[in-house]
Amino acid sequence: MVTGDSSYIKKINRSLILQKIIENDFISRADLSKITGLNKATISVQVADLLQEELVYEKQLEHHSVGRRPIMLSINEDAGYVLGIDVDYKSIIYTISNLKGKPVFENEEKVDTDDYDSIIKTLIGKIKEYQLHFSDSPYGVVNAIIGIHGTVNKQIGSIRFNPRYKWVQKNIKEDLQKELSIPIFVENNANLSAYAEKVYKHHHSNNLLTLILTSGIGSGMIIDGELQKGFHGYAGEMGHMIIFPNGDACRCGNHGCWELYASETKFLRNLETEINQTNLSIADIQNFLKTDHIIVKSFIDRYLQYVSIGLNNIINLYNPETIVINSRLLKIYPGSVEKLKGNLISSVSEYGEIVLSDLGNYSCVLGACALGIQHFLDVHNIQLYLPETQLLKEESPV
Repeated sequence: MVTGDSSYIKKINRSLILQKIIENDFISRADLSKITGLNKATISVQVADLLQEELVYEKQLEHHSVGRRPIMLSINEDAGYVLGIDVDYKSIIYTISNLKGKPVFENEEKVDTDDYDSIIKTLIGKIKEYQLHFSDSPYGVVNAIIGIHGTVNKQIGSIRFNPRYKWVQKNIKEDLQKELSIPIFVENNANLSAYAEKVYKHHHSNNLLTLILTSGIGSGMIIDGELQKGFHGYAGEMGHMIIFPNGDACRCGNHGCWELYASETKFLRNLETEINQTNLSIADIQNFLKTDHIIVKSFIDRYLQYVSIGLNNIINLYNPETIVINSRLLKIYPGSVEKLKGNLISSVSEYGEIVLSDLGNYSCVLGACALGIQHFLDVHNIQLYLPETQLLKEESPV
């Protein structure tokens, strides 16, 4: 049995009310009472506080029936902003969203150095610039969530290892927080991507697994509605499960790791060798497919077999409801999901659905923004929605 004093109960009620306002976009006090089970007096007191804090606002909706027009409540989306940052190799994506999760600014900048201190300096400078630009809103930029392509210690927000930059044991949260006045959170990029899929797209899937088949293979797991990070925070390194004993040597120290056969980067490099070309891109593959290039199609079919081997193992381990695959290559190959399903022939492998991600390269920053909103509003769960155009690509505001 959970017990607590009046302030603790008030905090729980506030969180529940905010969560339902976010989910419903516009909702009346009466409907809030029905949905939450809280009495009308409690709703009135809590809403009065939220109005005073400028976190919600009232709007009288038009209607054509007889009687008083209902007064609806909604999150004041421009009361504050969250900053999501994806620190990828040679590239950093910055996305700022309002408190309803709608991106209002997006910028990608190339990085010409591997030096950790230089990149930290860049991040500090950009975060301060965005703080200044959005300082006119009641709360300004309320926090920043950093997505890292590598293992992240969940207790202290430090990088254990980033394979592309070769960063080892870097306390990025502490190094950033020394110079910044807003809360900083650090998370693995695949965890943030899984969170984005759950929050923005697959609201009712409480057992969701995201696979990112790009430069390596990353995965994020949501089980019973909660992100699963493991003991230290390093869970989900599925790219390093061995699918070919004594196979190709991997930088992790093992041989035959899945990402050596099922990452897009490895696919492109192997194809370059086969057809004697260099610097192949996904766009090049798309052009080859338009001409029915036999070698390219055979390479993709073999690639799908490798992806299926890992998928089979994951399905047997986790029995996921929803598997979301984030892959540029599978997006351009007609029938790729059906072919994957056709390769999953085990009688004991059970899953709900396999889908391709609609969020693409922005899944990490969207997950970061969603997590930032959750932290700021102190809610346990949130549901957000993207407009038809997922991101508003604008010039830098600073």
